[in-house]
Amino acid sequence: MTAGKVHNLIDSLGGNGGLVLLAVLIIVAGTWGFIALLDEVKEGDTQHFDDWAIRTVGGWQGPPWVEEVGRDITALGGVAVLSLITLIVVGFLLMIRMYGAMWLVIVAVAGGLTVSSILKHLVDRPRPQLVQHRAYVLTTSFPSGHSMMSAVVYLTLGSLLARIVHRRRLKLYFLFVAMLLTFLIGVSRVYMGVHYPTDVLAGWTAGLVWAILCWLVARWLQRRGTVETDVENKEATEPQRTPS
Repeated sequence: MTAGKVHNLIDSLGGNGGLVLLAVLIIVAGTWGFIALLDEVKEGDTQHFDDWAIRTVGGWQGPPWVEEVGRDITALGGVAVLSLITLIVVGFLLMIRMYGAMWLVIVAVAGGLTVSSILKHLVDRPRPQLVQHRAYVLTTSFPSGHSMMSAVVYLTLGSLLARIVHRRRLKLYFLFVAMLLTFLIGVSRVYMGVHYPTDVLAGWTAGLVWAILCWLVARWLQRRGTVETDVENKEATEPQRTPS
């Protein structure tokens, strides 16, 4: 690819070449890392570490309130909570007439859930059975669906909200909260005894790659005017209704 084509690609994604190239680098590195981790898991090279971590973290018998906190945190990555949060954000975007951003959220979340389900089906790794499960589970283990979907939903929403507000501190706040929630949910899955650490790491990686892909798509669509760019400007430019 020539320098001119690279420049045109960056320009179509909204400029800021360094940030776009970093995003592309993370996508490539994340995809490679996920494939390498999957290969290690299938070969059994990570099993010793996974078993040790499950016995140490998942087998820890702390105060009763710690287990309750673990359940509360892990629920933040469940289908019900993530669906509710997505619906709330979709409703907000619908109310302020940001229809492009609304559809982007819907497609990003639905697409992430589809990818997670396909990966689980293809890998078909059994759940850990070394400690008693503190949470009810139905699907297979790799990658962690809670970890991946929390990364997909919270990072996608965080990056999207960071794109449609103007103030820098709000952008940083959205991204920080998204990363913190994703991290805590992943750790809680090991504590609940239902996932190996490599399941969680794979979920984080796949979710991060998907979220960054959605972020790049959002930049491209915003550049084309399909997705709105600034909720503050959107509200400021809407006609004000005068009382009759």
